[in-house]
Amino acid sequence: MWLPLHTVCLRGQTACRRSFVSVFLKRSGHRDANVSHFSGRSSKSCQALVYRTHGDPSRVIQLENIDLPPVGAKDVLVKVLAAPINPSDINMIQGTYAILPDLPAIGGNEGVAQVIEVGSLVESLKAGDWVIPRDAGLGTWKTEAVFGEDDVSSLPNNIPLLSAATLGVNPCTAFRMLSDFEELKPGDTVIQNAANSGVGQAVIQIAAARGIKTINVIRDRPQFAELSERLKAIGASYVVKEEDLRRPEMKELFKVCQKPKLALNGVGGKSATELLRHLQFGGSLVTYGGMSKQPVTVPVSALIFKDVKVRGFWVTRWKRDHSHDGSAFRAMLDELCALIQQGKLTAPACTEVELQDYHKALDAAMQPFTSSKPVLIM
Repeated sequence: MWLPLHTVCLRGQTACRRSFVSVFLKRSGHRDANVSHFSGRSSKSCQALVYRTHGDPSRVIQLENIDLPPVGAKDVLVKVLAAPINPSDINMIQGTYAILPDLPAIGGNEGVAQVIEVGSLVESLKAGDWVIPRDAGLGTWKTEAVFGEDDVSSLPNNIPLLSAATLGVNPCTAFRMLSDFEELKPGDTVIQNAANSGVGQAVIQIAAARGIKTINVIRDRPQFAELSERLKAIGASYVVKEEDLRRPEMKELFKVCQKPKLALNGVGGKSATELLRHLQFGGSLVTYGGMSKQPVTVPVSALIFKDVKVRGFWVTRWKRDHSHDGSAFRAMLDELCALIQQGKLTAPACTEVELQDYHKALDAAMQPFTSSKPVLIM
């Protein structure tokens, strides 16, 4: 789920372009003949959340006016509608993430935008289309942007705004983990921690649509019963507290449902170890996050006597590995959008925050185990 902010090279007519502020202020002059003949829109400015040094997001992020480049022949001008704040965005700003952008940089790797204008050689998009980034690195925390046609993918514009804004990371992560590690059939079981996270809620709903049962582990809290009912309302089969994983009640649970083939770990530490204990023989533990900041410890008995498989997943790596052929990504988006249109996949709990109030959104995103995803509304 963690996303890098990286250099994006446009295929076709435009030159390599990064999402950093410095490139917006001074764009490379390298273009081929087709592009140079296009009379692009004159430069205009937009508002963007910029950081020029790493550190506490509430201190280093500033709302600034920056210049947009002209719209090239293979570019689209978009108005950003909404962009969430994910943990990876915070990590990048803090400078603690494994891959960091050149500075200054614009925050945000996810969001939904509406196409306002298309270049003369754009074929797959038109004005009015909704689009989301195909990969990280575009810098979505801004009001308008010029993106390459190949940098974005279209979505139906009749799905809820928050579903579109949060589609590219968490639901894609959930979809791939449920599809790529074990052959799951209706009636099979998946166990996961961090079940109330964005990924967790997507796992619950996608699994339910496929007839797969889910055992959903969350931390104990004063509102446990309320949260449990909310997760069951979106399709959770069972909701248990982390401390219940070692209690006799789990044996009773497995009398009425199969032991899980797949365990999904977004926490790490003891929580991941407890998931391993309940996997069936030959099952897989897939780690996609580590909110506890503790390593995953695998008992020797699980490896020897249960032959479990321990894997990791990073949706950005998957997207890069499939960038040469966009059909797999397109098919995944189409299936996810169909679930949204059928009412089987909803956005996670979100808090909408106006761009000007970005400090509130950043503070909320930095709270541990937050139950609502802040989304910047442009």
